Amino acid sequence: MTDFAARLKQVASHPDVFQQYGRGVERETLRYQEEGRLATTPHPKALGSALTNEWITTDFSESLLEFITPVSNDIPTLLAQLSDVHHFTQTKLGNEKLWPLSMPCFVNDEEDIHLAQYGSSNSGKMKTLYREGLKRRYGSLMQIISGVHFNFSFPETFWDALYGEQSEKEREQAKSDAYFGLIRNYYRFGWLIPYFFGASPALCSSFIQGRETSLPFENLDGTLYLPEATSLRMSDLGYTNSAQSVLKIGFNSLEQYLEGLNQAIHTPSKEFAEIGIKVDGEYRQLNSNVLQIENELYSPIRPKRVAKNGEKPSEALGRAGVEYIEVRALDVNPFSAIGITEDQVRFLDMFLTWSVLQESKSMDDRELECWRSNWNKVIESGRKPGLELKIGCQGERLTLQEWANRVFKDLREIAVEMDKAHGGNHYQATCDKLSKWIDDPELTISGQLLAKTKQFGGLLGVGNELGNQYHESHLAHQYQVYSEQEMEEEVARSVASQKAVEDSDTQSFDEFLESYFSYLNQGEIQ
Repeated sequence: MTDFAARLKQVASHPDVFQQYGRGVERETLRYQEEGRLATTPHPKALGSALTNEWITTDFSESLLEFITPVSNDIPTLLAQLSDVHHFTQTKLGNEKLWPLSMPCFVNDEEDIHLAQYGSSNSGKMKTLYREGLKRRYGSLMQIISGVHFNFSFPETFWDALYGEQSEKEREQAKSDAYFGLIRNYYRFGWLIPYFFGASPALCSSFIQGRETSLPFENLDGTLYLPEATSLRMSDLGYTNSAQSVLKIGFNSLEQYLEGLNQAIHTPSKEFAEIGIKVDGEYRQLNSNVLQIENELYSPIRPKRVAKNGEKPSEALGRAGVEYIEVRALDVNPFSAIGITEDQVRFLDMFLTWSVLQESKSMDDRELECWRSNWNKVIESGRKPGLELKIGCQGERLTLQEWANRVFKDLREIAVEMDKAHGGNHYQATCDKLSKWIDDPELTISGQLLAKTKQFGGLLGVGNELGNQYHESHLAHQYQVYSEQEMEEEVARSVASQKAVEDSDTQSFDEFLESYFSYLNQGEIQ
């Protein structure tokens, strides 16, 4: 019996473990107007405060909505919560709709992208200033690409099954080590996510707006596409930022990760220094370091812990270790009204379980770069027949299909155990479905979307077609978890909460920033 099989048997001996996985979703979507044009209106007041609403906020811009679910142990409940939030939001948007694709709709001018506003409190102004820095560093267009973030945690019973009885400190260390093992395996094999679920093989030509690119795009009436691409959102044109390629942040331990992150927040950038920090009395960015704050680190997965009030993400991790992970490689699924499906969640359940149970040796910078090159190949040409990927840095190669089938052999074992725990055969059915996608790349989301894009004459055509369908389905939706009253109560609570934050401020904004960044002068993240 392999180590993986032994660990799976150990965990599966406690079948309730598989029923207790923690899952949450953050879905981003642009508000748009007729003909696929970016909405330039402010965040609707009827949705409450973007600073404090628990379910509905904004990301980079006023037009980029973000819907957040609480943690759920049940997949149908999770997606029903997300559907309820979509329904409530759409009822407040008038003629505006929710863009169904990851890549932005038509943007006439980058100045049409208005930075998200969070009120007059110091914390609200800091959120907007951070976005001002992103705009000046990377441009606004990259920041309005939409994605889906999947938050995932194993229950304590999972760790009990693996490790037995432990002290609180031992358990904290064991969980952090295991989650970083998962992260390393995610870098090794997570390219499966853009292969199956990448949904951005094309982009609107307005997205380029004069920027140079070496990618050999084909042109379809103002839509640029790569015939075999899966997720341009994850390429250097999109979510992945080449300016951060110099960062050496390792994933062999929590300590190594925090040290690398700490160095990035402390490292001055000559390029960003030229922007200036405060010029003629107006702030342009939070600081001129490689990262303004930790959130600026672009990565396809992050270790996370719920932070206490006023605590920074890295401080939370340093205090008590990894609590959950955030999968950030998911494009918005254009064939789902809410951007994600049960099949995707079930795949992630299995893949993340496999990633934590499978052996995960330490990884140096050279190996990490080798695995990243596999991701880039899949992102730009993942549907190419016979595409070969590296096995580590040893020069040996396997085709994407051979690699995927090896992983799926183990995933099927997990699927059997999960179906035993939940009843039915949903996990095995997901394996069966995706196995067909391994053999026929045109069945993948990117393959289907590119065909639809050509059918409807370009990205705006397919976006408008799907957007119109989902506009009607959102309005017709009946509440399943929440109620109209609960949603309205959260709107009112969020407005009152923002006012309370604003009323409690006692410092000037300059003093607030100085206090916030005082830890930078301490030389390390505690």
